[in-house]
Amino acid sequence: MDKPDAVREASRRTFLAQVIGACVAFLGALLGIPAVGAAIGPALKRQQAEWLSLGSPQTFQEGVPKLVNLTVVSRDGWIETNSVKSVWIVRQSADQFTAFSGRCTHLGCAYSWQTDQHQFVCPCHAGVFGIDGKVLAGPPPRQLDPLQTRMEVGDLQVQYQDFRLGTPDRVPA
Repeated sequence: MDKPDAVREASRRTFLAQVIGACVAFLGALLGIPAVGAAIGPALKRQQAEWLSLGSPQTFQEGVPKLVNLTVVSRDGWIETNSVKSVWIVRQSADQFTAFSGRCTHLGCAYSWQTDQHQFVCPCHAGVFGIDGKVLAGPPPRQLDPLQTRMEVGDLQVQYQDFRLGTPDRVPA
């Protein structure tokens, strides 16, 4: 008669241990999954391009390229890095603007506008670009990288993006 009580006691203990184990596992999952998501989520999130202000459109003369330096915030997981990027703005007409990345498409050097020659010149490897961004001379494999612009309540904005250098195809970096 002792044996059935011992077996019953063992099975009751086993059952209670399994119920407690299941409750602990459930609570662990309930608390652990969001914690893991919060911990690794920012590292997996793709960064969306931001619209950055270039200022009032009245500050840009028609047909005269103007250099504008922007502060771009990059997020890598939990780390934020501020970097200064250059953009050339060319006003085509009263409400039409073209923006070019300030990096030469050859090796990423900074180029400048030469007013007397009416062209962009990269001093590193003698790259020359027209006011429309097309390659006129030198080793650059493609024209200057255009950037999207928009007008938002009297504010000219650009969507800055870096592209892979040294390739004939425009591929986001």
